[in-house]
Amino acid sequence: MAVFVYAENINGVYKKAAFEAVSYAKAVADQNGDTVTAISINPTDASDALYKYGASKVINIKDGGLKNFSAKAYAQALSEVIDGKIIVFPHTTDASSVAPMLAVMKNFSLITNVLEAPESQSPLQVKRRAFSGKGFMHAKAEGEGVIITVSQNAFGVKENAASGTEEVKELTISNEDTKVISHEQSSGKLDLKEAEIVVSAGRGMKGPENWGMIEDLAGVLGAATACSKPVSDIGWRPHTEHVGQTGKAISPNLYIAVGISGAIQHLAGVNSSKTIVVVNSDPESPFFKSADYGVVGDAFQIIPALTEKIKALKG
Repeated sequence: MAVFVYAENINGVYKKAAFEAVSYAKAVADQNGDTVTAISINPTDASDALYKYGASKVINIKDGGLKNFSAKAYAQALSEVIDGKIIVFPHTTDASSVAPMLAVMKNFSLITNVLEAPESQSPLQVKRRAFSGKGFMHAKAEGEGVIITVSQNAFGVKENAASGTEEVKELTISNEDTKVISHEQSSGKLDLKEAEIVVSAGRGMKGPENWGMIEDLAGVLGAATACSKPVSDIGWRPHTEHVGQTGKAISPNLYIAVGISGAIQHLAGVNSSKTIVVVNSDPESPFFKSADYGVVGDAFQIIPALTEKIKALKG
């Protein structure tokens, strides 16, 4: 039986999270000698992008009524197509709201924020993040089937090319409950939740006019930019860049925090980062307790100098 995976797209285009989810589904399928079937809703990208990471079949759901996202409507559409016992989702904002809806519809177990391929299959047991990323647990699925959401930047994107086939499913799902009030889209080049390097800053920057040096450092590192909640609240940066307990939870390989005190609400959104570097003029800043590397000093001197050093290293 196939392992199913929801290949999320944004405006029809597959993102890194979709490829990571397919890569994870392929690892699960290989443990059982199964195949991978990827499902997407109204994609415009070619299915070749999913075959590259192990999908041997792609089902494209076509439904004009699903142009606007609705967790309930998307879950209903997936429920009508999926007939397997293992379903993989990326742990993105939208997919993480669809997964529990689908779990209820199918009476499946739900395990979120999974980090690694299953430790066992009968019953299925996996390692996941817990307590806002402060700890780990080994969760066991005991339902009729299981839905897994894969933590972004945890398992990784792994090429495992397969020869695939494509099927189109025409559906008409009721989506009358969805009304788009407003939609704020990040203007950044990189998706913050998918970025492997993030440069973030807080009120220590003293004003929005000083953010150029943060963007310059991000530019030379190929990083996304982020900010603390107070910064977005006072309008220095857009809300799409806010990371923390009430913002976006991210897990990059490298998180550089400049002029951020490190309140527990902020840490809840970033402590899954593999490496944290803190730059702050206050040696008593609580963020240093959570940092892998800390630099005490004036960010207005340190960050431009660091940017120039990296430029020089890159030739």
